Amino acid sequence: MERRRGGPTRRRRVVRAALAALAALVVVAAGLAGLVVRQNTYALREETVTVRYGGRTLHAVLALPERGEGPFPLVVFVHGDGPVDATHDGFYRPMWESFARAGYASLSWNKPGVGGAPGDWLDQTMEDRAREAAAAIAWARRRPDVDGRRIGLWGASQAGWVLPKIAAQDGRIRFAIAVSPAVNWHRQGRYNLLAELRRDGASDAEVAAALRRRETGLELLGRGAPYEEYVRAVGDPQGMTAARWRFVSRNHTADATADLPALRGVPVLLVLAGHDVNVDTTDTEAAYRRLLPAPPLRVAHYPTATHGLVRHDVERSRVRLTLTALCAPRTLFAEGFLSDQRRFLSSLATDEAGR
Repeated sequence: MERRRGGPTRRRRVVRAALAALAALVVVAAGLAGLVVRQNTYALREETVTVRYGGRTLHAVLALPERGEGPFPLVVFVHGDGPVDATHDGFYRPMWESFARAGYASLSWNKPGVGGAPGDWLDQTMEDRAREAAAAIAWARRRPDVDGRRIGLWGASQAGWVLPKIAAQDGRIRFAIAVSPAVNWHRQGRYNLLAELRRDGASDAEVAAALRRRETGLELLGRGAPYEEYVRAVGDPQGMTAARWRFVSRNHTADATADLPALRGVPVLLVLAGHDVNVDTTDTEAAYRRLLPAPPLRVAHYPTATHGLVRHDVERSRVRLTLTALCAPRTLFAEGFLSDQRRFLSSLATDEAGR
């Protein structure tokens, strides 16, 4: 049988082409890996620390400016809702870097039950969270690299109920950055429900049914009904677990207006997003302006941001959100969000120097 001409040569060409393509992929992958590493390397020093509080240990991270021994002014981070770890899965690091460039350290810790920390965050009240933060602040004041006279707060969403309580417990809080903070639990819940229904294109009948379900839940919360009764009343719990029901039962009467006056005279930066389906920013701004004088209250609006101050065009695409978080995490946030906070902190040092 006659052998096909060029058979071995053709195979060698195919192999060479495949090897060249593989080599190119390796180069591209190495380049992407290098990009991810560079973009997720921050100009700061992170130290893992432990804070003793109430017989348990808080697993915390202290992020210090890249250079210097301090003492540095400190931003204490207070998380929003959910099982959040000290870095918020890396989400906080661009802020820590920005604050470090203004000469500030940052302190944050795992919620109870997160990342090996003891306890369960769903067992906490807003008062518990405030006492926990106060203990962390007391710990920080004992460190030689922290300026105990210049400690302030950063908090988002649910932290809107915690920040004023911390200020009420600790009269030495020097500033606060409140990002999309909630004010009244019931009003916030109704706003969130309706905003999500509108976003998802719910019909009038679906909206009416959801509101009836909500009223049933509020009635049960009002008389301290157990979880089993809630399930019997509404049928499908739709993600409301027994632990979550207990958490809501302990906290559903939260209203920041009783504690916000504790921040009077303290420089407060109120940060509000234009695409916030979680918090009614109009209601929040009205409450802050009514209860806190301006100045020192400052209000910053970000029309293109979502509740977490991530750019709306990025957050609405899961693929784009993931790629941005990996390859350009500093650009996740609405334009100006990082720099405006840094300027706010820098202005505090300038004001103190002037005084």
